[in-house]
Amino acid sequence: MADAAVDGARRVLVAADKFKGSLTAVEVARRVTAGLRRVVPDLAVAALPVADGGDGTVAAAVAAGFERREVRVAGPLGDEVTAAYALREGTAVVEMAEASGLQRLPEGVLAPLTSSTYGSGELLRAALDAGARTIVFGVGGSATTDGGAGMLAALGARFLDGDGEPVAPGGGGLAGLASADLSGLDPRLSEVELVLASDVDNPLTGPKGAPAVYGPQKGATPDDVTALDAALAHFAKVLEGTEGVGARAAEYAASPGAGAAGGIGFGAMLLGARFRPGIEVMLDVLGFAPALERADLVITGEGSLDEQTLHGKAPAGVAAAARAAGKEVVAVCGRLALAPEVLGRAGIRRAYPLTDAEPDVAKCIADAGPILERVAESIARDFVA
Repeated sequence: MADAAVDGARRVLVAADKFKGSLTAVEVARRVTAGLRRVVPDLAVAALPVADGGDGTVAAAVAAGFERREVRVAGPLGDEVTAAYALREGTAVVEMAEASGLQRLPEGVLAPLTSSTYGSGELLRAALDAGARTIVFGVGGSATTDGGAGMLAALGARFLDGDGEPVAPGGGGLAGLASADLSGLDPRLSEVELVLASDVDNPLTGPKGAPAVYGPQKGATPDDVTALDAALAHFAKVLEGTEGVGARAAEYAASPGAGAAGGIGFGAMLLGARFRPGIEVMLDVLGFAPALERADLVITGEGSLDEQTLHGKAPAGVAAAARAAGKEVVAVCGRLALAPEVLGRAGIRRAYPLTDAEPDVAKCIADAGPILERVAESIARDFVA
């Protein structure tokens, strides 16, 4: 993270998330920096790409100085994929989407009933093997709705049908669950701090649960949603009768965050994970506070600044922390769907959408990088020069 300035000069911190489908958070920071320096060549710019626990979380950790580690794990349909996690000084950042995300499905294929989180459990095990004492488990962008059953199985749990055979993978297979045994879970899990980092607070099931709210975007039909909700409710009910879990299963199922990433939040809670808003966790892990202290202006952003942004997304978290520190904040985005007064209440003085520079949305998506540089030039003229 570069940070050098002449005494008294304005210092800028670029702490933005990805523009999904167009630019990674690292690329956003690079493009914004280039645009700013086109107007103010000697401007001191520090880049700290951020993420809220979803896809891009490992990349943000690596950009902040973590070591990237790769491992072969099961993808959501069981095929082997190469997934990465990040490690630094005993802290691992594990992103479930690396193993079990939508991007791991073959193009055009969605498998809401059968996709599994088994590979996410293998990633957690790899972090344990590497000696991690704290694991930040970022969840989001999943292809799965299995309540974390696959992840738990990879870590030693057993989920059996009435014939004593392992249930089929995916949320659909849980409908046939007859018994669960968590006694074989990796004992090292009890010795680490496991933090569930998520930007959603949904419970496991019900009208606001994982299948109802997020199932359709994973290809679930209305009938699939009904089946998955019943299967996850059955999963939690069977766990209530399982030694070592008991009544806590119902408590976890109703807890905020249990429905994150197709219910993997619930599975993580069974492992002893503590739920925290993803952006808060990641700002701590990435070293945002000291970077913020050195800045005069903060530039945050993501692909779409909209109502969802206000509910735990990265720009809202960055803006809240910056406002608490008395720092000025502006935002960049592809699309802006928030009124100026709403942005102001969130701590963002002004937002700069790509569509202001290029009204053609298709061009904004295809040429996001160069357009973002032009937008950053405007920020430099308005707030720095």
